[in-house]
Amino acid sequence: MENIKSRLKNSDKNSMMLLLIAVLIFGVMAVLAPSSFLGIKNIQGMCTQFPEFGLISFGMMLAMISGGIDLSLVGIANFSGITAAYIMVKMGGGPVSILLGCIAAVIVGALCGCFNGFMIGYLQIPAMLVTLCGLQLYTGCGLMITKGPAITGLPEGYSILGNGTLARVPIAFILFILGALLVSFLLRSTVYGQHVRYMGTNSMASRYSGINNLAVTIKTYAVSGVLGSLAGLIMVSRYNSAKTDYGSSYTLLSLLIVVLGGTNPDGGKGSAVGVLLSVIVLQLVSSAFNIMRVDSSLKTFVWGGILIVVIVIGQIGGRKRGRE
Repeated sequence: MENIKSRLKNSDKNSMMLLLIAVLIFGVMAVLAPSSFLGIKNIQGMCTQFPEFGLISFGMMLAMISGGIDLSLVGIANFSGITAAYIMVKMGGGPVSILLGCIAAVIVGALCGCFNGFMIGYLQIPAMLVTLCGLQLYTGCGLMITKGPAITGLPEGYSILGNGTLARVPIAFILFILGALLVSFLLRSTVYGQHVRYMGTNSMASRYSGINNLAVTIKTYAVSGVLGSLAGLIMVSRYNSAKTDYGSSYTLLSLLIVVLGGTNPDGGKGSAVGVLLSVIVLQLVSSAFNIMRVDSSLKTFVWGGILIVVIVIGQIGGRKRGRE
């Protein structure tokens, strides 16, 4: 019981730290570039950009809480998006084709996730190897459909998903919030949420306690795959085309977001709130870099540096708590 209370306390501290950082960045940029940073177009732009890697980050978080990792999410996102785009174009681009394309994309994401989960849970292959191979497999599946070039000529109405607004709020942002609420509900209010944390903390103990680790693993990666497919649908809508190399930087970015959000890379700990705040912080930093005209290659360097620093700090903190 004390261990659980300690984890909750540390999780709250992490969320408070992220909230303070977000407020600090917002305040600094409001002073340095108020007209650019606080403009409605910039705020809408930020809310349109981060749902893609935000949804992928939630999928990565679930995999990490279970004690694994999902490096195939970008491949799943692109494969799902390509499947949807192919169906829309082949069926003439009407409302029915959009609906069927979206349904097919979600099914593809779930099936890819189930395959990952089966390989990890039943065959006991390390998650990193399975999902890294999965990234290449799903990218290859996408290439078999596109034959190389991007799929274009998507229905005009489909662009609303990635570029449209509802009461001036980007629709992609609304979808992201719904995804965050779903993940939070699964982790906090379901038996599955308890089981995935137990399994991530100690898979052997969870098995002996009667938890079906295989079922939990397959469910985890299936949900992760669905979240990846939703990200793929948004990307296809935003770019108005489908290709296998979209979101190439999102794997590193999602890892950074999840670890910065307080998820334990060793499993058992993580929260949707932490990831949500982490997404907001990194989007604020990215927007600040763009306004200050920072080179894009430097941003990737900064993301990698921050990830290493956060992991090192987490390891040092864990060792100190272990001695205490």
